[in-house]
Amino acid sequence: MKKYFTTPIGRLRLYGFLEGLSLLFLVFIAVPLKYMFHNPNWVKSMGPIHGALFILFIFNALRIGIEEQWRFKETTWKVIVACFIPFGTFYIDNKILKHLK
Repeated sequence: MKKYFTTPIGRLRLYGFLEGLSLLFLVFIAVPLKYMFHNPNWVKSMGPIHGALFILFIFNALRIGIEEQWRFKETTWKVIVACFIPFGTFYIDNKILKHLK
């Protein structure tokens, strides 16, 4: 786990994991609780957390793409587009981010 915090790409991978995990929680726990048991509290609390992690991932992907001089068409746009696709951060971590320095 320490490896994630030592490099900017490691932190981006961590943000992507947390963003994907928060979406999993929303989709499979919070939303069913809201509609099946009429309890919107989890959605009200986790929604903003997921949104903040989503924005954190996007801004850090752009920042790291500029700092690391990623080719925009080959890396940066793929990383950013992936976070708009549900659970895309898990995919992009496996296909691109874990193979970068």
